[in-house]
Amino acid sequence: MALFKRLRDITMATVNDLLDKAEDPVKMVNQFIRDMEEDIGEAEVAVAKQIAIEKRFLEQRDEAASLAQKRAEQAEKALELGNEELAKKALQDKIEQQSHYETYAAEYDKAKAMADELRSKLGEMKDELLKMKSKREMLVARADAAKVQKQINHTMGSFGSDSAAQGFARMEEKVNQLEAEAQASSELRGSGKSLDDEFKKLQGDTELDKELAALKAKMAEKKANA
Repeated sequence: MALFKRLRDITMATVNDLLDKAEDPVKMVNQFIRDMEEDIGEAEVAVAKQIAIEKRFLEQRDEAASLAQKRAEQAEKALELGNEELAKKALQDKIEQQSHYETYAAEYDKAKAMADELRSKLGEMKDELLKMKSKREMLVARADAAKVQKQINHTMGSFGSDSAAQGFARMEEKVNQLEAEAQASSELRGSGKSLDDEFKKLQGDTELDKELAALKAKMAEKKANA
């Protein structure tokens, strides 16, 4: 049946081949799932109709069998009562009901076989759908993992890139320059003493000379008195 053509066309093997060529496997699987869900919905309607046909033929078969049995009993009853003409009519209808029974039985067998086949194919479609959904979950997980890995690789790559190294080198050079400028500023400040500072230093040196001279005189006096 054309209704189940997708089941023949879309198997897990062909799906895997298509996924290998797809730019976005997750989107493709989602589309497959939507298509299969629609087909399964249509298939369920078709199966329900076929089951209804099967049941109808079964009811007609059983009705014909029951009526044939009833006419046989009526024919026997008519003969017991001496009414041969009525017995013939009952037997004639019995023959017709037996013919109906055979027709309905044959149609029922075909309808049941068709319904069984449709049930089986519908079950296969549902199994394929479950496999497809499982495939989607796996693909989604793999896609997410790949995105995370790609982001990590990109981040790690920027850490080890030449531009990053050059940037750090420039920053280090800038710090070295600032330190050198600070050192030079300190030295310039030390060499730029004012005139007052020079006099203070000179005065300090004079006091030191006086103390040193006094100490020498004291030692000389001790030495002379010894």
